[in-house]
Amino acid sequence: MSPFVLLLDWEGFEKDKYVHTVLEDNLLPNYLEKCSWFAGRNRRNWRIKITGAVRMKSEEAEFFFTYLQIRYSTGETESYLFPVSFVGEEVTDIPEGAFISRATLDEKEGFLVEAVYDPAFRLAIFRNLLSSASTPQKNDRVLEFERGKGLEEESDLESSFIEIDSNNTAFVYNQKYFFKLYRNLYQGINPEIQSLRFFSRTEKFKSYPKYCGSINLTEDGNPLYTFGVMTEYIAESKDNWSLTGDYLNDFITGLVDGNFQVREQVFVKVAQLGKRTAIMHDALFDLNSEEAFRPEQINRSYRTEVHRRLEDDLDKQYDSLIEIYMNLDEQTQSLAWQFMEAKDKILNFIDQILTRVFNSLRIRIHGDFHLRQILVNANGIHVIDFEGEPNSPISSRITKHSPLKDVASMIRSYHYAVSAKLYNSEQTQMIPEKDLLRASDRWYKLMRDTFLEEYLTYFGPHHTLLKNNGEVNYLLQFHLLEKAIHELGFEIRNRPSWIKIPLKGILDVVREIEKLRTV
Repeated sequence: MSPFVLLLDWEGFEKDKYVHTVLEDNLLPNYLEKCSWFAGRNRRNWRIKITGAVRMKSEEAEFFFTYLQIRYSTGETESYLFPVSFVGEEVTDIPEGAFISRATLDEKEGFLVEAVYDPAFRLAIFRNLLSSASTPQKNDRVLEFERGKGLEEESDLESSFIEIDSNNTAFVYNQKYFFKLYRNLYQGINPEIQSLRFFSRTEKFKSYPKYCGSINLTEDGNPLYTFGVMTEYIAESKDNWSLTGDYLNDFITGLVDGNFQVREQVFVKVAQLGKRTAIMHDALFDLNSEEAFRPEQINRSYRTEVHRRLEDDLDKQYDSLIEIYMNLDEQTQSLAWQFMEAKDKILNFIDQILTRVFNSLRIRIHGDFHLRQILVNANGIHVIDFEGEPNSPISSRITKHSPLKDVASMIRSYHYAVSAKLYNSEQTQMIPEKDLLRASDRWYKLMRDTFLEEYLTYFGPHHTLLKNNGEVNYLLQFHLLEKAIHELGFEIRNRPSWIKIPLKGILDVVREIEKLRTV
């Protein structure tokens, strides 16, 4: 632990420049390097600036949500939410890794800690949500706690910090309530809160964790930031990525023995998810809803923006692929060459978004829809994490899209599931790579077709949301291409050995483009 002893003044903590400077320069840099939610932990040459602090009260205790601005040498900046609390020396139920520094507060000796590990902080959140409390700040803003329908009184309250594969932080109360603290700080109300409130009001879609409350900082009655959300805890569940991995273990065993076989149970589960996804989108298709959820046309401004983004992303990944081409393995080089040869064809396809006639509508969607966002237990399927792409600004996450954007994202997730499993299994090491590619492709297409058939059957051929097959086919391929090109950029930056996966997805779309030319 650092040799510093911080002299804390909770009354003036918001503007305590000395304490802020010590935290910025001496204490937090080393601490953040251990935090899984901090995206820059493996980067160099970044600086911290505390840009604000929000006070939370509960009975006699006080805590602070601090804003950390991270500035990189490239000029990029990120903002994070970092709650802190003071604990006395007698406290024994906080892990050693949560301690930031020795400190004194009101002549009491103790420690400054990251508050999520402090049971008193977690208890304060629950109590404030239960009572719909509010804490006025010194700058006329208000920290407001909204109680949702699903939150009930608890006589004996226990909380536990849990590890999640996310850039957020989570803890659980009495194995009944799940609280998620949003680490990335973006201005505006988090879309997850809006979606959970919407489902709670309309009751047309029930496969989601019940809304139990949220914490929002407001200014003049308008939400400025969302700090966290409380939902029902989906107990004894397993995410669909892990379940799909279990199914693939059986598939791999057969494949090693020379058999291509998929259990009927797998098709049943994929079909169930396809139908449940359709029900979710049908619930979000509410012509009488408030403006935030009212369906909209695929208009000129929308077309122009999605065209610009996809074309820019395509150019960027094309150039990046050229730079590393000679370092790729032979099979990936072959796929990359096919992709580069097809660039003009892809650009012509993307351009059609500007001129095609669309009668289908766009709605609010999940926005980050993949297998890990589906929890399954004895009570069925539960869709979680409606916050959208967590590294995107709120304005981008609340943009309305064709629901086929979610569909494309889930389809790509199935492709990743089988590819990751087959290429990383010790059992398949002796199978030639081209045979693995062919097997994974066949499995993926079976899942894709099963999911799509169930999804589209629910809506029928002439639903207002998805007007006709021609529009459905084009929009689905557009969003599949959009997703695969985004994945390509990620793999180029992080996992070059996986570049073949999104390249294969892009080339699948290229083949479909040929079919669509006659439509």
